[in-house]
Amino acid sequence: MSFTLPTDTSAITKDDLRRLTGVLLDDLQRTLRRCVDADVTFEPIDPLAEDRDAASPDQANQAWTLGHILAHVTASAEESAAVAAEPARGVAYHGRSRREVPWETVTTLTQCRMRLEESRRMRLASLEMWPARPALENTYTPWEGAPTFNALSCFYLGLRHEAGHLAQWRDVIGQARQWRW
Repeated sequence: MSFTLPTDTSAITKDDLRRLTGVLLDDLQRTLRRCVDADVTFEPIDPLAEDRDAASPDQANQAWTLGHILAHVTASAEESAAVAAEPARGVAYHGRSRREVPWETVTTLTQCRMRLEESRRMRLASLEMWPARPALENTYTPWEGAPTFNALSCFYLGLRHEAGHLAQWRDVIGQARQWRW
């Protein structure tokens, strides 16, 4: 099974966000079934690697390991989920809320599986912070030139970002498997 987000988000609901979170994380967990620990730290070939936010210049063009991708996508989705709870409750946007697990510490399949489940728990818990009638009219623009977001579109942004890394995730797994053979 391959995860695909709906393109029409005009009628997306909080229940849809809950369901999509589960489906996406289940898909990521499934892709790990035939992996081994060495796959998590395998350094793939990625001639397009570019990370403007890299911790150091020598990491700016470094291909991402599965551990790196995992740390990045879960942090982004969790940030969107946490931030989305605020406009849903009528709180004005007051900045980012991001914490990324140091990717260098993600070295085993057990850590990957646990990180995905921890991320699931945190994201679903954030939806429980929403009132019965979320303040969907409460919107914000997180950066210059960005579209306007409300609670639903903010949470969805994290899912979209995570889903945008699925091809990279699968490519790294494929390269790691080829390397092992």
